[in-house]
Amino acid sequence: MISYLLSDEHEELRLTVAEFARDVVAPVIAGFYERREFPYDIVARMGKLGLFGLPFPEEHGGMGGDFFALCLALHELARVDSSVAITLEAGVALGAMPIYLFGDAEQRARWLPDLCRGERLAAFGLTEPGGGSDIPGGMRTTARLARGAGEGEREWVIDGSKAFITNAGTAITSLVTVLAITGGSDGRREISSIIVPSGTPGFTVGPEYSKVGWCASDTRELAFASCRVPEANLLGERGRGYAQFLQILDDGRVAIAALSAGLAQGCVDECLRYAGERSAFGHRLGHYQDIQFKIADMEARAHGARLAWYDAAARLQAGQAFKKQAAIAKLTASNAAMDNARDATQIFGGYGFMNEFPVARFYRDAKVLEIGEGTSEVQRMIIARQLGLGRAGPAGGETGA
Repeated sequence: MISYLLSDEHEELRLTVAEFARDVVAPVIAGFYERREFPYDIVARMGKLGLFGLPFPEEHGGMGGDFFALCLALHELARVDSSVAITLEAGVALGAMPIYLFGDAEQRARWLPDLCRGERLAAFGLTEPGGGSDIPGGMRTTARLARGAGEGEREWVIDGSKAFITNAGTAITSLVTVLAITGGSDGRREISSIIVPSGTPGFTVGPEYSKVGWCASDTRELAFASCRVPEANLLGERGRGYAQFLQILDDGRVAIAALSAGLAQGCVDECLRYAGERSAFGHRLGHYQDIQFKIADMEARAHGARLAWYDAAARLQAGQAFKKQAAIAKLTASNAAMDNARDATQIFGGYGFMNEFPVARFYRDAKVLEIGEGTSEVQRMIIARQLGLGRAGPAGGETGA
């Protein structure tokens, strides 16, 4: 019999992160959001709690947990704030995970311990300004091998730019893994991934974007002008970069689905609290059937979104095919987040339009969940192709690193 009940270990983690979100994040995050300021102290405390190392083995400085544990943490954090949650998601699923999955022993030893402790962050350099969802077709960033400074040494020379990159410009960012065209023949591009450490000459980090939501997270445009890194900074096999990043994005969609489901549940949490406190026409809001039904619909969406990412994460953990389930989870949960945020704002009325109330942040944060790490249209395309519909071929269209 299938059970969706959490193990004792996972439930203990969920409760620990929920307490952290409630006691540490909730009292101060609105100020960071309004100031558009990165919450370094919160991130440091998340690192001490072990959240950045959850899915990695202890030999690399991790907690020896699993990907499901990471998703649980994201869900509980997003019930309170998505800026903090996306910082963790991008730092682990998009930043450190490529190093762990595709890096050699030296690369893992150099980068993973600090990343697992949350003392440093890594970024995922995929999306380009003119590319959008068409990653391979729109890619313009190139990397070529050239003679290095030492005898017999060679270096990658990188030119191009990346857009919408999370965690790329913080004071604790240590590296960006960059996808670049490294060759090609017969009209086919050879795409590889290369580690570029922060501070490398020729690597310029742009100013922080002025965003609608996720205002306490770091998002930048990156530029590379004759940026040189050692040949050994190639991550994994040459020419396998795009395949690597597709795998990373499949995993990342499960994580984003968990974050989205958390936001959807956070909307329910806030509305239940408000409906029990706010009075209108002589009764608490929770007295009115219209409010009851609206919150009931919100709870049903949040529940469905949670089950969707549970299923995808369980398949990922078991080593089963999960591409379709990841896309379903991401589509379902992001829709639930957006719908619940809209309904929560309506229930709060004028107060829902005030940034001092969490639902206002939820409303601003929800929209990007239908865009980042593959738009809703891309998720539908992946699902359709997994069902055997349409033209066969790789599922392109990955956006929002």
